[in-house]
Amino acid sequence: MVTPYFMYYYYPEILYEDNHILIVNKKPGDIVQGDKTGDTPLSDIIKQYIKDKYNKPGDVFLGVIHRIDRPVSGAVIFARTSKALARLNAMLKNREIHKTYLAVVKNKPPEDKGHLINYLYHNEKNNKTYVSGTEKNKYLRSELTYELLQKSNNYFLLKINLITGRHHQIRAQLAAAGCPIKGDLKYGYPRPNADGSICLHSLQTEFLHPVQQKSLQVIAPPPANGCWKMFTLQAIPSLSVF
Repeated sequence: MVTPYFMYYYYPEILYEDNHILIVNKKPGDIVQGDKTGDTPLSDIIKQYIKDKYNKPGDVFLGVIHRIDRPVSGAVIFARTSKALARLNAMLKNREIHKTYLAVVKNKPPEDKGHLINYLYHNEKNNKTYVSGTEKNKYLRSELTYELLQKSNNYFLLKINLITGRHHQIRAQLAAAGCPIKGDLKYGYPRPNADGSICLHSLQTEFLHPVQQKSLQVIAPPPANGCWKMFTLQAIPSLSVF
């Protein structure tokens, strides 16, 4: 059953907005684009937000630059003009949009800082990514770096910098390293989170504005509940904006 936009009691948190782009702090559970569930996607909600805010008649243009998985939270970029859409798509392809994530994992990684290089294959039929340590046919080279920021009694908080952008990359690579993300049943965590989320958050997005040519650095505060309450995020220098 399709959920109409007016059943949402508030619009998503807008992190940045101008005439060309809009960046939203997605909640876990929201979908960026429509899928077979029929649930209202974030893209439709943002279109309605723009329509209401600017009293726009007719259809609203909105381009989806990238997606993050439904159970994941954090920064998502949208384009408000066709010029911004084309340029941002090219920047994404050329790895000129830099993304930093936070992840809460079950086990301590082998080192406090590391660089993971694997080869990944996404099986569309079961929507799962498989990991190889060596090159294989149809497997794509995938890289990320991580840093251990904090630990609680049972969990570890990692900062992840994506070098490539593969489907389920962080989830699959961390699980292959023995560090499944809390709540991520698909990649080996034994129990779900109560709200169906996984403890992965798109924290920071950095890129050159596609039209104005100014440097943008946008930070999305993590959810205030669930696994994030176990850590003192304000004590991390790079997250001092919280």
